[in-house]
Amino acid sequence: MGKRKITNLRELIGAIKDKASQSKATLLSKPTNLSLHLAVLRATTHAPSSPPEDHHISTLLTRGDSSRATASALIIILMNRLNQTGDSIVALKCLIVIHEIIKRGPFILQDQLSIFPATGGRNYLKLSDFNDFSTTTTFTLSSWVRFYSRYVETLLCTSRVLGYFLSSCCSCSGDRKDGQEERISSMLNQILIRDLDSLVQLVEELVKLPDTLLLEGNRLLYEVLGLLGSDYLSTVNELLLRLSEFKERLGCLSFGDSVELSYILKRLNECRERLSILFSIKKPSIELLWSSVSELSSKIDDLKVEKAGRKLLTLGKSSESARFGNRVMKFGDSIQFSSGRYEMNNLPLMVVERRNRRN
Repeated sequence: MGKRKITNLRELIGAIKDKASQSKATLLSKPTNLSLHLAVLRATTHAPSSPPEDHHISTLLTRGDSSRATASALIIILMNRLNQTGDSIVALKCLIVIHEIIKRGPFILQDQLSIFPATGGRNYLKLSDFNDFSTTTTFTLSSWVRFYSRYVETLLCTSRVLGYFLSSCCSCSGDRKDGQEERISSMLNQILIRDLDSLVQLVEELVKLPDTLLLEGNRLLYEVLGLLGSDYLSTVNELLLRLSEFKERLGCLSFGDSVELSYILKRLNECRERLSILFSIKKPSIELLWSSVSELSSKIDDLKVEKAGRKLLTLGKSSESARFGNRVMKFGDSIQFSSGRYEMNNLPLMVVERRNRRN
């Protein structure tokens, strides 16, 4: 009963804070931005019992699809809400909204998110030192806020490298996949390696997920985990496309490219066990990914051994040729005479030849 009273009291305080935030927005916001402020506040309430309501997120996405100026204002309001709050619940909900924009937001809103801040550079979410000391639970949730902000930022960076939002709905369509295969087949090896490295960086960030013991009964964290699981499957598909292309190119990779690729595959394989613990997802694509990683790694190792053997053989032949060459007199190594002596030795022959011509 005591715990229930504390929860009710926390929800009451959260509701009061939400009302105060809405009143403040009504008084201080520009009339043109008031509806945007209210849409963000409704999607990122202090209520700890549930994730943002889907209809609030849908309203927010719809409002951000009207013009570039509106989309930009909405992203600024959302980022200010995220960076100014000290509440772990509000911070997690802001990050969920950002994640939803990446997944299913309109292009114009995604575009404004990708270039925030307007001065360029990385999308610094500035939450690496976030801590909510209100309660033991909120303090523990702070580690999820720090992790989730790092992950979302890495997702944005990876999307910039790829040239499209990794987990967006449009990137998962069949037509897009066919176009992707054609585009990937025309890439230079170094560009393909760059893409693969960026995807593996995202996986490496994903496996840093905090302790999942808090998940029990926490709908907010279940929502986060569901979004991460969806991203995991999208990342697997992107990795498979590139690994398949590398299988086709394996014979023409340079030694440096093959070493770099081998290192990236090693990093990816090191995430395998942790991923299987975090996401109990049984999909053919996941099994195919790990078999492809194993197969490609093995082939690269064989190729490196073969190339090293060829190099040794070539060096051996060169060495033997050099030794043999030292024992054989070459044209340039013949005995040298001075020009005067050469002419004197051949003078009688020259006289005979002249007499023969006269006769």
